Amino acid sequence: MQTRLTDLIKDTPEGKEADAILRSCVHCGFCLATCPTYQLLGNELDSPRGRIYLIKQLMEGEPVTASTQLHLDRCLTCRACETTCPSGVRYGHLLDIGRGMVERHVERPPHAKFVRYLLRTLLPNRTISGLLFGLARLGRPLLPGRLRKLIAPGSRTANELPQTKHARTMLILDGCVQPALTPNTNHAAARVLDRLGISLVAAKQAGCCGALAYHLNAQQEGLDAMRRNIDAWWPHVTHKDRPVEAIVITASGCGATVKDYGHLLQHDPLYAGKAVRISELARDISEIIASELPCLTSLLNQSEPAPSPRHIAFHAPCTLQHGMRLGGKVESILKASGFHLSKVADAHLCCGSAGTYSILQPKLSRQLRDNKLAVLTADNPELVVTANVGCQTHLQGGADLPVRHWIEILDERLNHHTSG
Repeated sequence: MQTRLTDLIKDTPEGKEADAILRSCVHCGFCLATCPTYQLLGNELDSPRGRIYLIKQLMEGEPVTASTQLHLDRCLTCRACETTCPSGVRYGHLLDIGRGMVERHVERPPHAKFVRYLLRTLLPNRTISGLLFGLARLGRPLLPGRLRKLIAPGSRTANELPQTKHARTMLILDGCVQPALTPNTNHAAARVLDRLGISLVAAKQAGCCGALAYHLNAQQEGLDAMRRNIDAWWPHVTHKDRPVEAIVITASGCGATVKDYGHLLQHDPLYAGKAVRISELARDISEIIASELPCLTSLLNQSEPAPSPRHIAFHAPCTLQHGMRLGGKVESILKASGFHLSKVADAHLCCGSAGTYSILQPKLSRQLRDNKLAVLTADNPELVVTANVGCQTHLQGGADLPVRHWIEILDERLNHHTSG
């Protein structure tokens, strides 16, 4: 694709990156077949190729309107187009640049600005989100049916991390809303890794991965959150006697972002090198478990299979299969652990959660969720499992059967084996 970027942008770091990405697009249109919003709306401006043209026009000095902003807002950033693209177009990075520029050119209505401000202020704050979801959990019996499904009941097993000190140590990212929404996820991960001879430790000062603010176009806020995490983790990474082996992340949305710290902070002279190292250490929990599969299967073979659900449907979050390119990793672990997995049609398509998308684009989000649940439940599984707190909560809001994180059912299976 030929480009003629304006003088104001072409020599800036983001202009140079955007220009290289734009030039790599060959207009083939393969991305249209895998774009969820194009599938629903049939408008090419709501496809990756169409949005690439809009960003190109913006950078070449063409007028920027609220319509441009709307088409970019509608993108889920699922990155299925990146998996499909034969030219390797880094669409997600281009979209971030384009959205940031549009935000500076187009003034949002006051109410829209306020909603976005609340989302990026309240949700990343663990104290506030914990209080809000805690109150919601107390009043859960009084909530309407669909809303009640979004608030998981308290877990009896969500207690402190195992205290055993193994020779192998890894960091765990607590995140922002996950401790309040699905408190058992990280504790289940810690118990599974404990049985595999790995200790998890948490850095108390670490918080939101930065994705929430960054993808709401408050990009400096998002980058600041990333810097805070790096500061919190760095003493553990550089510990003289016992540096951590990895940074384990159980929410794939956070994992895709942390693995991108090196790119996002590449122009920060104080953090660029540290960010690269953090990205190198970041691991989705499935990567750790897969590397320990012989030990896991040995533990599972010590007794009879557990009476927990055996027929399940796995929803692969976009951030897992497209963002981190870990498609099939969780499925192989679950199959090796004795679970029967349903076949899921169009597994590459987004469920519609996409961070705050389900709040800001509720109609499209619900359509995508309903479509996803239809294929997930087509084979009558006993439950649905996934790998991201956002997907889990979003799907649960429309599902008639339980939706859980896959590490929880693996923890239960191991607990039955080791205690039975």
